[in-house]
Amino acid sequence: MEIEELRTFVEVADSGGISAAARRLGVSKSIVSRRLMRLEDELGIQLLSRNTRGANLTEAGVTFRDCAAQACSSIDIAKETILPQGELRGRLRIAAPYVYGPTHIAPILAEMARRHPRLQIHTSYNDHFVDLIGEGFDCGIRFGYLEDSNLIVRQVAPLHGKLVASPEYIAKHGSPETPEELASHEALMLRTESWQCMDGQKMVTLRPQGRFKSDNGNALIAAALAGIGIGRLPNEFVDEHIAAGRLVHVMTRFPLPPAGIYVVRPPGQHPARKIRILTEMLIECFGRNYPAGVRFGFDWANDVQFGQTSNSPG
Repeated sequence: MEIEELRTFVEVADSGGISAAARRLGVSKSIVSRRLMRLEDELGIQLLSRNTRGANLTEAGVTFRDCAAQACSSIDIAKETILPQGELRGRLRIAAPYVYGPTHIAPILAEMARRHPRLQIHTSYNDHFVDLIGEGFDCGIRFGYLEDSNLIVRQVAPLHGKLVASPEYIAKHGSPETPEELASHEALMLRTESWQCMDGQKMVTLRPQGRFKSDNGNALIAAALAGIGIGRLPNEFVDEHIAAGRLVHVMTRFPLPPAGIYVVRPPGQHPARKIRILTEMLIECFGRNYPAGVRFGFDWANDVQFGQTSNSPG
C-alpha cells in the first residue's frame, strides 16, 4: 500500500470528486483513478461510489478515511523529523488576499522559495471567499477581522484602521461624531458585515448600511475618494490620502479596535513545519512595521481555534 494512494484517497474523500482531487494534487484525473483502483484492489473493498456528480464515501470509506489521513500525517511528521535541519520540500499551497498579497506577501514567499529550493510554493491571490479545506489549501493569509470558524489561527501582526470620508462627502452629508449618527450615513462595505468601534473600554457593534459593496479594498478606497460614502480602511491605505487632504478621519472619539494579519490553517494537531516557517517569516517581516504589537519567535501553543462554524472567509 503506497502512501500516495492513501493521500489521493483522502483528497478525493475531502474534495468530493476525482476532478477536484486531481487539481489539488496537481496530477491528471487518470492518475487519481488508477491510484484509487489499486488501493481498493489491495483492500478488497469499495471505498467510493462514483457517479456523474462526483464520488461519495461508502460506509467502509468513511471509516477508512480517518485512518488514512492519520497515516499520511504520521508519515509527514516522520519525514520532517529526519530531514536536515531547516530543509523543506514538497508543496505548500497558500491562499492570500489580492489586496496586499502581491505587494506584501509575494516578496516573502519569493524569499522562502530562495531559501528552500526543494519546496514548491503555489499561491492563489483572491479577495473572494476561499474554502481552505474544500479547495485543498495548506494555509491562508488573512488581513482584517476574522469571523468564527473551525480554522486554526495565528496572528502575525496587528492591523490598525480608521473611518474615513472625502471632504466632498462631509461637505454634503456632514461628519458623524457618534455611532448613532453613523447609522444615517452611506457606508462602503466589504461584503455585508458589522463594524465595531471603541467607546472607552467598551466595544460597540454597528450595523452600517450602504449601496457600494466590494470584496476589494482598492475599490473601497476609490469609492471613498469619489465621495460615495464612509469607509473602514487600514491606516496603510488611507494615511497618505489624509495627509494630502483627499480623505478625512471621522468619528475620532470612537476608534476602531485593532484587526490583524493572520495565518489560518485547517484543524489538526500538527502544523507542518513549512507552515511554521512561513509564519515565522511573516512575523519577522511584519514585525519590522509593527514592532510594538509583535513578539519575535514562534509558538504554536498560542494558536486559537474559533467556534465550530464551518469555514470562514477572509
